[in-house]
Amino acid sequence: MKNFPGSESMPTLAILDEDSSSSGDDTPTTTPNPRARTTVAHAASMADMAGLSLSDDDDSSEEGERRAPRANTVPPHMGHKKVLVTGGAGFVGSNVAEQLLARGDDVVIVDEMNDYYDVRIKENNLRRLREMYPEDKRLAIYRGDICDEDFMLQLFEKERPQWVCHMAARAGVRPSIQDPFVYIHSNIRGTTHLMELSHKFGVKNFVFASSSSVYGGSKSTFFSEDENVDNPVSPYAASKKACELLAYTYHHLYNLNVSGLRFFTVYGPRGRPDMAPFKFIDRVSRGLELQQFGDGSSSRDYTYIDDIVDGVLRAIDRPNKYEMFNLGKGSGTSLKEFLDIVQSHVGKKAIIKIMPDQPGDVPYTCADVSKAYDLLGYRATVPFSEGIRRTVDWYMNDYGKNSGSCIEPETQANGMGRAPSFAEIREAVNA
Repeated sequence: MKNFPGSESMPTLAILDEDSSSSGDDTPTTTPNPRARTTVAHAASMADMAGLSLSDDDDSSEEGERRAPRANTVPPHMGHKKVLVTGGAGFVGSNVAEQLLARGDDVVIVDEMNDYYDVRIKENNLRRLREMYPEDKRLAIYRGDICDEDFMLQLFEKERPQWVCHMAARAGVRPSIQDPFVYIHSNIRGTTHLMELSHKFGVKNFVFASSSSVYGGSKSTFFSEDENVDNPVSPYAASKKACELLAYTYHHLYNLNVSGLRFFTVYGPRGRPDMAPFKFIDRVSRGLELQQFGDGSSSRDYTYIDDIVDGVLRAIDRPNKYEMFNLGKGSGTSLKEFLDIVQSHVGKKAIIKIMPDQPGDVPYTCADVSKAYDLLGYRATVPFSEGIRRTVDWYMNDYGKNSGSCIEPETQANGMGRAPSFAEIREAVNA
């Protein structure tokens, strides 16, 4: 138990069941767990030692021969790390923490456990990690706000992390329009506070989550890191752009190594209940009406969680001086196609209500991932249809219909969830 306020380690509790399939579209369904990766200590992320696989639906034929990463890339750090993972109870953060631990690193999690979405989901994520790694020396869990100066100073003094993976943020476009001030607090102030501590404590690499939302209403076919992103269309996007600017300032003033990761619509097992993949799967499974915003032509670059985690680990391992990276699949999926794929894997027809476009939404997002490939060796490998199949399997296995604790996606994201839904989640059992 940690000896300062708000920092108690979590009790050891039972593991939640999870999806057991990792196959591609044409491989047998009886396959190893997709959450499992190499456990060789300090592997430099998944594909450094071998050729990189392309997604089945990733059209890269125009590149001809797959080019090798640039010769001037930063070599990966292969030694042991103690990594501070902020937002480690969340969707991306908990998955990153799991893979850092699996390869032999130590992890310090800090999370304020806010109620942007159901806190029970975050509690289950932490319980699962603690059950897998009960040793305090491998995994330390703190509860607290990254903006709390005394709390965070004591954490840095006690734990002395040399690597920071900053995944904590207040997410959501529409909720940010409703209440922009919490985004200024959590995203801008929180990130600035962490960078201030990082430079004072000699952190070797600071990696943080940005967002594809910074591209706003760009008309480009593929969003490139070279684009001007000075026109955000929501407070959420503006807060992420502000973090990128402040990150450059800390690099310039203190030589802090910083990489910002612009995530493109992350989904998968244990995903956020306010996001479309969870809600669409839920509504179609239950035979309930779902809301389609717009005519179905809007497109997103949906990126499976395993691919995002691989990109995050690659960025942690490579202390670039200052870089922004797109992490996405590199190909878009229209809303209409998305719904068709969900219906196919769920095995039911969707009941769709057409709604007007939402304020703050952009018509499409698609990542140009060539820079991440060149400098990180990153390439998404999970096709969208396969990712939805895995997510449907997880949903069917982890959500019951007759008992358990209820999660109502329409109440998530401060009541700003887009598609009404209802599901029941089986909580972890105390060990």
